[in-house]
Amino acid sequence: MDILSGNGAAPAADLIKDSTEAAFMADVVEASKEVPIIVDFWAPWCGPCKTLGPQLEEAVKAAGGAVKMVKVNVDEAQMLAGQLQIQSIPTVYAFFQGQPVDGFQGALPASEIKAFIDRVIEAAGGESPGGQLDEAVAAAEEMLAEGAAVDAAQTFAAILGEDPNHAAAYGGLVRAHIVAGDLDQAEAVLNGAPAEISHAPELEAAHAQLELARQAADAGPVAELQAAVEADPNNHQARFDLAKALHAQGDVEQAVDQLLELFRRDRDWNDGAAKTQLFTVFEALKPNDPIVLNGRRKLSSMIFA
Repeated sequence: MDILSGNGAAPAADLIKDSTEAAFMADVVEASKEVPIIVDFWAPWCGPCKTLGPQLEEAVKAAGGAVKMVKVNVDEAQMLAGQLQIQSIPTVYAFFQGQPVDGFQGALPASEIKAFIDRVIEAAGGESPGGQLDEAVAAAEEMLAEGAAVDAAQTFAAILGEDPNHAAAYGGLVRAHIVAGDLDQAEAVLNGAPAEISHAPELEAAHAQLELARQAADAGPVAELQAAVEADPNNHQARFDLAKALHAQGDVEQAVDQLLELFRRDRDWNDGAAKTQLFTVFEALKPNDPIVLNGRRKLSSMIFA
């Protein structure tokens, strides 16, 4: 599924080409009046160039024609390198409307290369693939919020087809399976996450939500647990189980309150289970959620009291 364009990506041969000193005006300066041109200044003896070049090419191809790339061997274009004051390689310049508009020196990780390409496209008034994918993620999140878990999962999967390292889409796919009640599939997806994003906040949140969903499957009846706590406020296991049961029925704030009370009464109970569970609940929510902000503040006041 091609989310970014109904016409498909432009052929690689049209997006990436080698150029020379003599052809630079036509291939870069004039061509950049139509579309941004990324220029990779490299040399055969340059080790980092061998890593950066292919990564740049992949990022340019992924942009689907919103930007093009020209490769210039500085050994064969020394006068041009001098004019552009290129002192080390690899050096990358982005040209638009005949002028350099951005650039960097040295090798960069793939995520920063992608961000550079997106920035150049947006500076030229275009819509970057990253921006379009983010819009698709937002649409999938809306589907998920409305309970259309299957449609959301299909959309998240399509986004990952275009960017396998899109952490928000990966986390969304896990959560879609959780909402659909397929916890084993959610865990399989989570375990298969690329190493580059395995610790991204979106995946950490999905992991916490999966853990809470598994707890919910075994949660006891709220009324009985509430009665047990009222009968014996120091029944820590009942209070802990009550917190899990409250969370399972969607009463997150009350669950947090019960865990805070348990921590206040005995922070070391069951190897600090109350604090660990609080952090799991917090990780499953957005960082700016009032429940998280208030809960963390109350927990900190007890820890440092």
